[in-house]
Amino acid sequence: MNSHQDGQNGASFAMGHRFGEHPFDGEYPGKLIIVEGIDGSGKSTQLDLLGKWLNSLGFVTVFTEWNSSPIVRGTTKRGKDDRMLTPMSFSLIHAADFANRVYTQVLPALKAGIIVLSDRYAYTAFARDASRGVNRDWLRRVYSFAVTPSLALYFKVPLEESISRIISGREEIGFYESGQDMGFGSSRAGSFRSFQGRLLDEYDSMTEEFGLVAIDATQPISTQQQIVRQHVEPLLPGAMKAHGQNVNEALTASGLTGRYIRSAPRSRPLEPVEAADS
Repeated sequence: MNSHQDGQNGASFAMGHRFGEHPFDGEYPGKLIIVEGIDGSGKSTQLDLLGKWLNSLGFVTVFTEWNSSPIVRGTTKRGKDDRMLTPMSFSLIHAADFANRVYTQVLPALKAGIIVLSDRYAYTAFARDASRGVNRDWLRRVYSFAVTPSLALYFKVPLEESISRIISGREEIGFYESGQDMGFGSSRAGSFRSFQGRLLDEYDSMTEEFGLVAIDATQPISTQQQIVRQHVEPLLPGAMKAHGQNVNEALTASGLTGRYIRSAPRSRPLEPVEAADS
């Protein structure tokens, strides 16, 4: 970890420690479990399976995902459609999305004792924006307000496997998704390969810095889910249970309706889902 000098007040800090230093870190009764990985890693499948398992045990869960805040979604779409987004504007829009979701979704749920399942977190910005040339230290400062996850799972998949999964599962790869805005390759496919390779390097470098738990995403889906549950089980004592209510009733009792929270992750498997062991 590198130390950096704050030009305004002269205070030094280690970047890995500065990120997530929220005044109530570790004091919330709820738990924040996040998944990260490059496209095609299968992280969304694993989060969906985890959410279903937790709900079957009676725990109340809520789901949040990257680039989903209603206050910026339309702006992001227009910027992409018109290809107007620079690396810095893209970064700031995502930071606004993230801040809105943290304060309207994540923190209220954690305070109520609920398990929050997040498909991507600040590490996505660290990987994507740095790959587009945005300063890494600046990114960590921008996201320094974020609460530290209780568990951060990084589904690691080799580049060629990721590309194979994406190509077989999608008709077209987007302009920004492929990194064509940065000219990473002469063709969209070549640009996508180069961009995903950069993302993989960024994630690998963050594993030690932020204590991400790396999981081999080439293993069978059921094996990965068993590993996920082994890491999650120690976090469950004290988390809210429904106690005979359905999830929506439990959320209402906690005053959390109307905060853009969905009760379970959407199923978006990137490959056929095997039955996970109990």
